[in-house]
Amino acid sequence: QLQASGGGLVQAGSSLRLSCGASGRTFSSYTMMGWFRQAPGKEREFVAAISWNGGRTNYTDSVKGRFTISRVKAKNTVYLEVNNLKPEDTAVYYCAGGVLSGAYFSRHLYDYEYWGQGTLVTVSS
Repeated sequence: QLQASGGGLVQAGSSLRLSCGASGRTFSSYTMMGWFRQAPGKEREFVAAISWNGGRTNYTDSVKGRFTISRVKAKNTVYLEVNNLKPEDTAVYYCAGGVLSGAYFSRHLYDYEYWGQGTLVTVSS
């Protein structure tokens, strides 16, 4: 089971570090980890992904240069550093894991089999 943490209520321009840990299953059994977010009244959308072994990363355009995904294998943890937060970043952030063949990662939520409960990030203007 995945568990995301680190969210909170912050002002625009602030930073947070979101963490995703796992129990009962190590991340090495995944080939990719991703962060998605869901704002009120909107569909869940891709934010960032990382290949577990090689560490290749991918981001949605709206967060490039502001968000950084990383993983620490020894800690079985995936992080999402979120900087220069904007009100439009307000959402519940979910981490997800999946096994994908033929590619380093996917931007599509249906390619991720395992999901955490999410952590709420609220950005005030």
